[in-house]
Amino acid sequence: MAERDLIGYGGRPPQARWPGGARVAVQFVLNIEEGAELGPLNGDEQSESYLHELPGRPSRVAERDFSVESMYEYGSRAGVWRILELFRARNLPLTAFAVGQALELNPAIGQALRAAGHEVAGHGYRWIDYRYVPADEERRHIRLTIEAVERICGRRPVGWYTGRVSQNTRRLLREEGGFLYTSDAYNDDLPYWSGEPSALLVIPYTLVNNDARYLLPTGFSSGADFFQLLRDAFDLLWLEGAQQPKMMSVGLHGRISGHPARAMALARFLDYVQGHDAVWICRREEIARHWMREHPFSPSKRAGDAGNSR
Repeated sequence: MAERDLIGYGGRPPQARWPGGARVAVQFVLNIEEGAELGPLNGDEQSESYLHELPGRPSRVAERDFSVESMYEYGSRAGVWRILELFRARNLPLTAFAVGQALELNPAIGQALRAAGHEVAGHGYRWIDYRYVPADEERRHIRLTIEAVERICGRRPVGWYTGRVSQNTRRLLREEGGFLYTSDAYNDDLPYWSGEPSALLVIPYTLVNNDARYLLPTGFSSGADFFQLLRDAFDLLWLEGAQQPKMMSVGLHGRISGHPARAMALARFLDYVQGHDAVWICRREEIARHWMREHPFSPSKRAGDAGNSR
């Protein structure tokens, strides 16, 4: 992650050739984080101040913030189940970005994800900023997360998304091995290969088509805002897909979109997407395996050729 790539495919993206001739691959992510956030109960010096219903509320030092803890608990107690039911009722798949400790604290969620056939990718062992976490500790957290996912969900994760990464994250993932992709990037509408000689596929994520924006001062004020943003993004990608198929990611959280009014916006969008033809609603693992078949890594290729980017 030491170098930047401001060119990417340079306006010449490869033909995705999604299954069934789909114009757009739509991929929903459900983040499982609740219980692994900052807090004295987890041995932290301060309470959580990020992504809850009181934006700008400062952390409490050496003191629990019971209100914030309760807001997070809504996600694991109620919200996640509402979202899973929306997908079950429509027979739709998703990928879960699961924090290892969150799964350990509520293994029923991991078991439900497994039973429904959803993909479970790693999301760090704690829901924290890894920027200042020493490399050895981050390496240990990656392994703890792999073990938790495998133990609770029955299968080792093949994808990864830390979110608040360190400068070591991608290197540590390569060293660990066994991953098909990382999603710690927001810089494209298509997957791309990163790094030589041990290339790692990057399937970019999004903080735009993401319900986290409900919790930002300049974000969504209602479900109608979220639905309109998702619909507009989908409409443009679907139109572009007649010539250049792309990928659309949507980020969800139980403690956010799991609330009833927001869940209605999600339900409307799921129905809207299902009302279109030539759409591939899939898991991230499926995108990775498709891209590896259609656009395998080749160090001799330049950015934009056969799906490779340096």
